[in-house]
Amino acid sequence: MLALHGISKRFHDVTAVSDLTLQISEGEQIALLGPSGCGKTTTLRMIAGFERPTAGRIELATRDITGLPPERRECGMVFQNYALFPHLTVDENISFGLQMRHVPSSERRTRVRAILERIGLKGLDRRYPRQLSGGQQQRAALARALIMNPKVLLLDEPLANLDAKLREEMRFYIRSLQREFRTTSIYVTHDQAEALVLADRIVVMIGGVLQQVGEPHEIYERPTTIEVADFIGLSNLVPAEVAGVAQGLADYRTAVGTLSGLARDGLGVGSQAWLSIRPEHFRIVREGVAESLGSKPNHLHGTVTDTAFLGNLMDYRIEVGSGLRLRAQGSPGDAAAIGERVKLTFAPQDAWPLPKTPNGHD
Repeated sequence: MLALHGISKRFHDVTAVSDLTLQISEGEQIALLGPSGCGKTTTLRMIAGFERPTAGRIELATRDITGLPPERRECGMVFQNYALFPHLTVDENISFGLQMRHVPSSERRTRVRAILERIGLKGLDRRYPRQLSGGQQQRAALARALIMNPKVLLLDEPLANLDAKLREEMRFYIRSLQREFRTTSIYVTHDQAEALVLADRIVVMIGGVLQQVGEPHEIYERPTTIEVADFIGLSNLVPAEVAGVAQGLADYRTAVGTLSGLARDGLGVGSQAWLSIRPEHFRIVREGVAESLGSKPNHLHGTVTDTAFLGNLMDYRIEVGSGLRLRAQGSPGDAAAIGERVKLTFAPQDAWPLPKTPNGHD
């Protein structure tokens, strides 16, 4: 439905986006995720028509829109600062685009009433933006974009100005709206939680380069590059070498012992790799406490060097030897103390290998 074919954007001698190719299906919600300066907003602005690609082309429903101005692209835009007109009421803000398209006033009123009902702003149509809460302003901005029936809805970090609790509420609200309207959406964010909640697929960009595209669970559990593993969530990266391969699984030699029965992902004996293990995948057992290993045969011994109470869990830094410090998270009910010896166990499927590459990630 929307296709980016090798688009690049250079500003003088700086390449903001490099050779980006992406296919987005009708009705799909995509999150462009990455750190500040990775090119995600520049990509959104090229789709919207506010920036012209240095190279490549953009197609919407097989129509080349690369050179079209924003008003001819059938894209709706929701900005980080909402961009509501302060001198217009909610009603007037939402109907502004329809008025510019010379939609008859009777139809405008009907459509505004309908969108106010669906967006949860009924009864607020005569208020001005300054009389609305942050969440209500965000809904008004969404309504103004959706009322135009855009083929693609573009959202540029629209929740950045909200407090933490309201951000969380709005994530689920935007997701429910997208499911109701089935509008193809591209959501730019540096917030991993937003991307995981909102997106059908996540596009991870780092340094202007597309790193990985996949469903949220795939991006989180099976990153394809060390950059993605390091950026998405929290991850321990353990240097390792493939010591043996059997039945599609591998044993890895590490500085803290051999870890067995892990995913191979095409690596052969002698291959150098990083093992990515999420902190929540460790089971923390205090030394001297009897514990059945069950499905978690791999274990490491270490000393707690730091702790942090995070409410629903404890966050630990654990020295496991050879200068390797791991991060683990567990229940605060039986917290280990700083200086205490513990055992970390994890299931084989909870470690994911990433090959070391010649670009310095070794």
